[in-house]
Amino acid sequence: MKKHLSTILLAIFFVFSAIAHYAHLNPILQFVVSAIAVVLVAGFLGRATESVAHYAGQRLGGFLNATFGNAAELIIAIMLLREGLYDMVKASLTGSIIGNLLLVLGLSIFAGGVKHKIQNFNVALANMNGSLMIVAVIALFVPALFLNTHSITPTEVDTLSLIVAGLLIAAYVAWLIFSMITHKKYLEDVKDPKAPEDHEEPKWSKNKSILFLVIATVMTAFVSEWLVGTLETFTTDFGFSELFVGAFVVAIIGNAAEHSAAIMLAMKNKIGASVEIAVGSSLQIALFVAPVLIFVSFFLGNTMDIVFTTLELVAIMVSVFIAKSIIQDGSTNWYEGLLLLVTYIILGVSFYLV
Repeated sequence: MKKHLSTILLAIFFVFSAIAHYAHLNPILQFVVSAIAVVLVAGFLGRATESVAHYAGQRLGGFLNATFGNAAELIIAIMLLREGLYDMVKASLTGSIIGNLLLVLGLSIFAGGVKHKIQNFNVALANMNGSLMIVAVIALFVPALFLNTHSITPTEVDTLSLIVAGLLIAAYVAWLIFSMITHKKYLEDVKDPKAPEDHEEPKWSKNKSILFLVIATVMTAFVSEWLVGTLETFTTDFGFSELFVGAFVVAIIGNAAEHSAAIMLAMKNKIGASVEIAVGSSLQIALFVAPVLIFVSFFLGNTMDIVFTTLELVAIMVSVFIAKSIIQDGSTNWYEGLLLLVTYIILGVSFYLV
């Protein structure tokens, strides 16, 4: 009954969102309906990805979850680029990174820790993730430093942004080869000998899971476009800054798939998969999605530089610092999850007051 209810709600809000958009109803109503539709579609996307992950294996499954979970954010960002809202794109990227590292990871560790006192995962994977997060911070920090110290011109910043974007994409592809092929066993998750064997069968067959994954991604593209069309009015009417809307409103809505999947896995004592989704998603945003958007903007005729504001850089660095310190020992508990959530709330209140 619960499964049917979620499907019915998804269909209702998807259709209602389409009607609100094409009938040009009140923009605030469009925003609310579209936001709910995005969350419901993201939940459907998360369930389809989790089902595919069962057949693909935990590491590849975590990667697929992060990838398709980021589909909403990538599509929303491309729509924002077409509208020329570059500042909101950067804010949404910032929000995605800190949202995954603090909110998604924090909720997962907290929920999993409440049910299971101590949860363990691969220390080597934790350390590699930490190193990659630092590389992402360096890639964002260096161009901003050189521009703000007037060492290079804005035109040269565009060139530097494209070069850095290319290097980050290469580094991300190399990471996939390293983690999925050459060092796959080295990074395999830790199995708790006391934990019961998981014999839970997926809800859908392999072919049906793949089909639903494709359908969910297409639906995400539509509802994301409808949502973006309402953001400017929403921001103006409520007096929110683009920074807050991009970093928290858009990011929280876009992260819905990761929220649901990561928390469910953590409560099943699969914290390694949860970390893979949350941290892996942040890395994918920083090392792949952001660079891809820079190239997309270049082909659209106006390159978006990789220079983030001081506030955005500080938020990302704070998130990376606390997340790395918590996951580096390969062990988590509910209190560490609470610390991540407290940090997220501090940043959220600060961005709201900007």
